[in-house]
Amino acid sequence: MAVILITGGARSGKSKRAEMRTRAFPGRPVYLATAEALDAEMEARIAMHRARRGTDWIEREVPLDLLPALLATDGGGARLVDCLTLWLSNLMHGGRDWEREIKELAGALPRLKSPVVLVTNEVGLGIVPDNALARSFRDAAGIMNQVIAEVADEVEFIVAGLPMKLK
Repeated sequence: MAVILITGGARSGKSKRAEMRTRAFPGRPVYLATAEALDAEMEARIAMHRARRGTDWIEREVPLDLLPALLATDGGGARLVDCLTLWLSNLMHGGRDWEREIKELAGALPRLKSPVVLVTNEVGLGIVPDNALARSFRDAAGIMNQVIAEVADEVEFIVAGLPMKLK
């Protein structure tokens, strides 16, 4: 079993790399989507991702209940979680205890049977946000990425479509 964390900036090639890594494992891949199509722009983004992946993926939409979805799909093909950053945003927006849910996810990942490839964003590389909500999200994302990277077998940082192996 493998836990692979792929991180990088917006439009860096993270999802494309994660799809390739997930397909490298045997079995039919499972796509766990955390995004919600709440507007036309997000609908277009989701459609672009679906078109690139093709129809051979099993797809599940899991904006909040990621760990139950991972447990329910364990024992089959590799799972791709795209992305942890949107999941975190959904948790925070929903008033959920994001720190507890991240710890539960991190505790479960090493015990899963089937491989998991997780996509996340590095949001703390730019300027300090000008408002408390944005700073809170930036800090939470950094904490989440550290917690998941610690339990991951591999961590890759994607820049301009190129992977850099960190772990």
